[in-house]
This record gives sequence, structure tokens and C-alpha cells, in this order.
Amino acid sequence: MSASSPSTTAENRAESPTRQLAEFVSGLRFDALPAEVVEKAKTCVLDSIGCCLFGSTLSWTRMVAEMALEQGGQPQAHILGTTHRTSTTQAALVNGTAGHAFELDDAHTRASMHVGSVTVPVALALSEWMSSLSGREFITALVAGYEAGLRIGIAADGHIFKRGFHPAAVCGAFASAATASRALGLNADQTQNAFGVAGSQASGLMAAQEGAMVKRLHIGRAAQSGLYSALLARRGFTGILDVLEAPFGGFYNAVSEKWTRAYATAELGRTWEILAVGFKPYATAGACHASLAALDEIMLEGNLTAEDIVAINVRCTTYCHQHVAWPYVPRGVAAAQLNLFFGLAAMATDRAVLIAQFTEARLGDPQLIAFMSRIRIEADATLDALGHSNRYAMHMTVRAADGRTFQRQSRDRPGSPERPLSRPQLVDKFRLLAAPVLPAASIERIIATVSELDRLESAGALPGLLVPKIDQEKKN
Repeated sequence: MSASSPSTTAENRAESPTRQLAEFVSGLRFDALPAEVVEKAKTCVLDSIGCCLFGSTLSWTRMVAEMALEQGGQPQAHILGTTHRTSTTQAALVNGTAGHAFELDDAHTRASMHVGSVTVPVALALSEWMSSLSGREFITALVAGYEAGLRIGIAADGHIFKRGFHPAAVCGAFASAATASRALGLNADQTQNAFGVAGSQASGLMAAQEGAMVKRLHIGRAAQSGLYSALLARRGFTGILDVLEAPFGGFYNAVSEKWTRAYATAELGRTWEILAVGFKPYATAGACHASLAALDEIMLEGNLTAEDIVAINVRCTTYCHQHVAWPYVPRGVAAAQLNLFFGLAAMATDRAVLIAQFTEARLGDPQLIAFMSRIRIEADATLDALGHSNRYAMHMTVRAADGRTFQRQSRDRPGSPERPLSRPQLVDKFRLLAAPVLPAASIERIIATVSELDRLESAGALPGLLVPKIDQEKKN
């Protein structure tokens, strides 16, 4: 068998999830996408662009951008929110980092992934570089990335996180590779090799959740790695052909305690996992959201202020407890955004957990720190028994100073398909995130263009709308 031959028999190909996903990605056509999938993809694009634009204003993204510009590259694609251009791979690095820079990017519960901040920057960079990429092809490539990446995450059933890896990062490299492979028009053999290259670059350590800027870079590197992989595969570069399922040193063998092979390809092309993607109303880890919404509802119901609350008791899954209930220490914005004690204190005090709550001045706010002493969070094995798909399940009890007690319980986070944000809410979120970078007229033009994305002859028209005027950039 030659180095580039994916397998020797049709039977081997049929049994390989790596091969099946490669064939799906390379063979996906816009006409096969249900109308609801196309509309959901456009919503994912708008939400992700908003996250990238706001993320471009943050110091950690600017550090990555400065490094990329210092290193140089062919002026193929814009660093979003700026007038600077660099290579597609450098743009994917910076813009992917920006998309995950403030914990507001989309999320899929079963896969534990943020796919938009990995795939949308890749699709935008390639569409700017390849003027021939139509809006329909842009959407098709994006859906290919969502479907392949999400299924790879789903198959691990939460065990990638349990081993200490960042699922959105390690699986995100495959999502990026799928989007890039489809946009570049790679065949199944080339796409399989792109997956095989991406798997060797998939990484991201979950300890970054306690405050390191590098958590944001995880997603930028995943976007860049997947794009590198597709560009190399297009030239005949070979990867690990059974990268997902290889029994020794394969992806799942390395990063997950166990996996369910069937989940990687179940109902492929019939059930669309992009429809299970949700959008974030709070700038925190998704594991905080159900509790934040519960406290918000209780405070509204009881007409409570922070001073009225004596105690908050939260029972959550072990997953959530491990992810966001560690003792809070002010170590940076990421630490606050991935900590439920901080989030609940902010909700009680400010009645909001979005942008203003995560300025450097608030991270060690004595009022917030003092309120945390009223919060108790514990893992509940009965909630664990509901399974990984219900890992956001929680129960909250709030005791008020006047003796009243309030309770809430939920299995789903707000913004998920089970508790969706409305179209007006999502558009308002986009306007809020884009406002620090672009004038109102440009923001409205982007909203209109994304809504018509499938009708664009060239998707390259979209990235040009994300570039501020030079005087606007200097103002920021």
C-alpha cells in the first residue's frame, strides 16, 4: 500500500470513522442541506463574527496579532477588526483567538465544543483569499466543519475533559480541517490526510481555565492547525489515515479515557448536529449559565437585592463542579469567567454577567469577594446519573434575610436549543459586541449581508465589511 492510500479494501473504508467523515466532508453539497441547517449556519456566522470583533479589542488577542504581524505573511486575509492583512493561516490564528477571547462563542452540549470560533475564521480567511468561493460554498464548508468536529467531540462523551484536555481545542482542529478541506475542494483521500495531520496537532490543556490567557489561544491554534493540515494535504502531504481510531497513539487512545465509535458517524447527513448548537447570553463558561439564570429568575421573583440574600446553595454535576466551582482567586479575566462563585456574586450585585463585570478593576472587587462567602456549591451524584448530555443540570436554593426560601432546578443552560435565545436577542448581542469596533451603519450592513449569505456570488464580500475605517481603528 502506498503512503497516500487510505485503505486497501472497501470494507476497511466502511469501518473507519476517519474515512467516513472524510467522505462526508468532501461529498457534501449545498443542495443536500435542509433549509433550517442553512439558516442555523447563518446565525452561527453572525454570532461568531460578533465574538471575533469584540475579541479583537482585548489585550490577549492584540498580543497574538502583534506577534503575527511581526512574523509577517502574504497579505491574503484580514485580521478582523483591524486594517491589517496577513496570511490565511496567521489570520485564522488571530481571529480564532479573538472568537474565543471572551467566553461568548457558541457551544454544543454533547460535544463540549465551541465550533464557530474555529471554523468561521477559517472560512472567512479562505473566502477573502479565494474570490471564487460563493456564499453557498462558504456555508457548505462551514456545515462540514460543524458536523465533523461535533461528532468527533460527541464520540468522546465527556472523557476528553476528564483526562484534562480542552475538548473545543483538540476536536476543533478537526472542525477547522473539515471546513478548510471542503472550501479548498479536496477529495476524500486528501481530506482524510488533512484529518490525519490535524490529529497530530490537536492539543490544549484544561488547567488554563484557572486564569491563563493561553485558553484563548487554544482555539486560534486549532483554527490554524486545521487550515495548515488542509493546505498540506492539498499538496500530497500525508497524515495518519486512521487517526481517530488507531489503537495505539490514535486520537481517542491518546486524549480520551474511552469513546463510542458509532457516535462519530451516527445519522451522518441525516441528523444535523449544527442544529443542537446554542448561543451564550453570559460571558462565562457554559457550566455557569444554568445557575446564573436561576439566580436571576429568583431575584426577579422575590424582588431581591444582593443585600437581601443570606445564602445561595447550588447542587450541580461533578463536571460543573470540577470545571467552574474551584475556589476563586483573582488571576485574570479567564479565571473570573470560568468561576461560578464570581459569576453568581456578579449576578447578585450587578444583575448582569456580560462585559462590564470582567474589567480588570472588578476581578478583585471587595464587594464581590465578600459576597462569595454566602455561596455554597457541591457536586450531586444524582445529577451525574442523568448522563453527560445533562451535565448542566443543577438545583439552587436561595435563602433571604426575611426568612423566605426560593428554589430553581434545570437540566439545560439558557441559550441552548432547549432554552433558545430569540432572533432579536441574538441580533442585539451582535450589535453590542461589534459596537466597539464598527459604526452602526456597518453593523447593520453585516447583519443584512449574513442573512443573504447563501445568495452571494462571492463570500469574499463579507470579510471586507469587518474592516474598520482607519480613523475608527485609531480611535479604538
